[in-house]
Amino acid sequence: GSEIASHPPSKVSDNEFKKIIAVLRLSVPYTGIILSTREHAELRKELCHLGVSQVSAGSRTMPGSYSSKDKSNAQFTVSDNRSLSEVVSDLATSGFIPSFCTSCYRTGRTGEDFMDLAKPGDIKNYCQPNAILTFEEYLLDYNPELAQRIKPHILSEVSRIPDHKIREATLGKMESLVQGKRDQFF
Repeated sequence: GSEIASHPPSKVSDNEFKKIIAVLRLSVPYTGIILSTREHAELRKELCHLGVSQVSAGSRTMPGSYSSKDKSNAQFTVSDNRSLSEVVSDLATSGFIPSFCTSCYRTGRTGEDFMDLAKPGDIKNYCQPNAILTFEEYLLDYNPELAQRIKPHILSEVSRIPDHKIREATLGKMESLVQGKRDQFF
């Protein structure tokens, strides 16, 4: 990696980093906390439980490196070398619903519009169903073996959707995914 990434002027220990993540989550509850692949897999697993909301997976850190194996000019050293499939599987078996959702950006639910839904907790009517739908689509297309293993977990998450109409619509959209339709979202 780069000199500054390899030799930072002030190092942060794993325990300090855990505290930083927890304090950030508590002090700015609506902000996204994104975790790169710089940290090793075990630490990343712990940080997800402390408030990380998004993780990178299968990352390469140099322009052109998805088609080339040269790592000599990487921006930083990747410490978590698990594939996307491995990261998704680990998250799912830890009780998370990995989400590939971009519907808020695509429908304009950003900035003030997003906050108007987030502050009273109404965003859950979009986030949970959309996370389930995008995860289901990923599983059907890329990891059917994991899909079979965690189907009860997914159905349990669907049952936790508080609004009956949204819960039923989510089940309907999930069936559409099974039938081959794609890009289902609220």
